[in-house]
Amino acid sequence: MSESLIKVAAVQIETSPGRLADNLEHVERLAESAFAAGARLVCLPEFFPGALIPRDDAYECVLAPANVALAMMERLARRHNGYIGGSMLIARDGDVYNTYHFVQPDGAVFRHDKDLPTMWENAFYAGGNDDGAFETDIGKVGAAVCWELIRWQTVKRLAGRVDIALTGTHWWSVAENWRAVRSVFAPMEQYNRYLSEQAPVEFARRLGVPVVQAAHCGRIAGDLYLLPGTNLRTRYETRFVGATQIVNACGVALASRNAAEGPGFITADVEIGAIAPLVPQSTDRFWIPELTVSHKLYWHHQNMVCRDVYRRFGRDRGLRVASRGRAD
Repeated sequence: MSESLIKVAAVQIETSPGRLADNLEHVERLAESAFAAGARLVCLPEFFPGALIPRDDAYECVLAPANVALAMMERLARRHNGYIGGSMLIARDGDVYNTYHFVQPDGAVFRHDKDLPTMWENAFYAGGNDDGAFETDIGKVGAAVCWELIRWQTVKRLAGRVDIALTGTHWWSVAENWRAVRSVFAPMEQYNRYLSEQAPVEFARRLGVPVVQAAHCGRIAGDLYLLPGTNLRTRYETRFVGATQIVNACGVALASRNAAEGPGFITADVEIGAIAPLVPQSTDRFWIPELTVSHKLYWHHQNMVCRDVYRRFGRDRGLRVASRGRAD
C-alpha cells in the first residue's frame, strides 16, 4: 500500500431522472469542490448521472461503456491527481448493468456490477457476479452499492480482501402521496430511515475496514408497477433518506451529512487498512439487519414485477438509449 492515511470526501447530490447533462454539471461542481478542499479520494453515489424511478425519461441515463460521465471522472482524477468512484447504468453485451467505476489519476478504471437490483431497479438493469475487489494505487479497494451493504454475501465476497470499501446509495422511502394509508406505513418508514443511516456503520463493523458512503437527497416521483405482465401502475412520490457518511473500521462515523441537509460533501482523514471485524460473519443469513415483514414483501413483490418490466421493454429501451450515442 502506498498510502495509509488519506483525506476522503463523500458527495451528496440532488438529481432528476433523465436530465443527464444538468445532473452531471451538478455532480462535477460538487466533486470539483471536494477535490479543491483537499480530498485525495472522492466518492459519488449510486446512479450519480440521474436518480432512478420507473418513468420513461429515467432510461435516458443509460450509458455506453465509454461515456460523458466516465469522461468526467477521468478528467477530475487527472486534473487533481486523485481518485474518484461512483456507479452508473451501463449497456454492455446485450444487457444493462449498474456498474461502479473507480478511476485512478493514471487513467486506470476498475469496475464492479451490483449483484442484485433492489426492487424497482429491476426495471432498468440485470445483476452481475464479479467480486468487486480492486488492487489499486492506494491499496485494496472494495466496491459495494446500496443494498449490497445489508447482505451477508457482500461481506463474504470482500472479507479479508480489501482495506477500504467505497459505497454509494440511492435509498428512497415509502410513498408520501398515499395519504389514506400513510399512518399504516409510518412504522416501516421510521425503520427504513434507521436502516439507511446504519447501513455503512454495520457494514464496517462486519468487514473491519473504513466505509465511504455517498448518497442522494431531495424528492423523487414516478410510477410503481403493480402486476407482472401488465402496465398497471400507480403514482409514487417519495424522498431520499439516509446520510452521506465516512465511517472508520470500527463503525464510528468520522463525518456525516443527513439527506435533509441537501446537496454538499463531507471530508475526513481515513486510515486505510483492515482490522479484525467487531462482528463475526454469519453463515446462515441473507440479510444483515432484521427486515420487517413489510420490507420483505415489498422487496419480493417489486423484484418480481419489475424483472418482468425489464424483460418486456426495460432492457431494450436502455440499450436503444445507449446505442444512440446520447452519452458520447
